[in-house]
Amino acid sequence: MAFNKDLLDILACPKCKGDLELTQKEDGLICHACELVYPIQEEIPVMLIEEAVSLDKWPQTNAG
Repeated sequence: MAFNKDLLDILACPKCKGDLELTQKEDGLICHACELVYPIQEEIPVMLIEEAVSLDKWPQTNAG
């Protein structure tokens, strides 16, 4: 089972409350305002600021 894309309508960046975008490989959620990626592990987004990865350090930074 893949990440439920309907969640993008209700999820927001925990840092700035902005919109999130799914990475091309569907392994993270990008906040362009904060330049952070929240990883998706076992189909569950990890929405903790301390677990977010800087957008420039995210290995698969290919936004959909």
